[in-house]
Amino acid sequence: MNLSTNIVLAQAAPGAAGGGLSMLIMMIVLFGVMYFMIMRPQMKRQKEHRQMVSNLAKGDEVVSNGGIAGRVEEVGETFITVEIAPNVKIKLQKSAVQQVLPKGTLKSS
Repeated sequence: MNLSTNIVLAQAAPGAAGGGLSMLIMMIVLFGVMYFMIMRPQMKRQKEHRQMVSNLAKGDEVVSNGGIAGRVEEVGETFITVEIAPNVKIKLQKSAVQQVLPKGTLKSS
C-alpha cells in the first residue's frame, strides 16, 4: 500500500507545478474583473456624492436618506438646516443628503 501511495504522489507532482501558475493568473484576472465591475463604480459614486454635498447652497431642494424632502435654509460645515414645512426646520448632516431636486419640485407636489 505504501508503494501505491508514492506512485500516485509522483504522478500528481508535475501537474501541480503548472496548475499553480494558472491559478495565480486566474486570481489576477478575477481581481481585475472585480475592480472594474464593483470597486471602480462605487468610488465614482462616492466622488459624485462628495461633490454634490460640497455644492449645497441655500435654496436648494433636497431629499435626505430617510426620505425627508425640504429646502435648504442654512449651510454649515457639517450640518445643514432644512425647512420641511412652513416654520418647521430640522438639522441634517450634509452626508445624509441623498439627492438634490430640480428647482420648483416641492411647489408642484
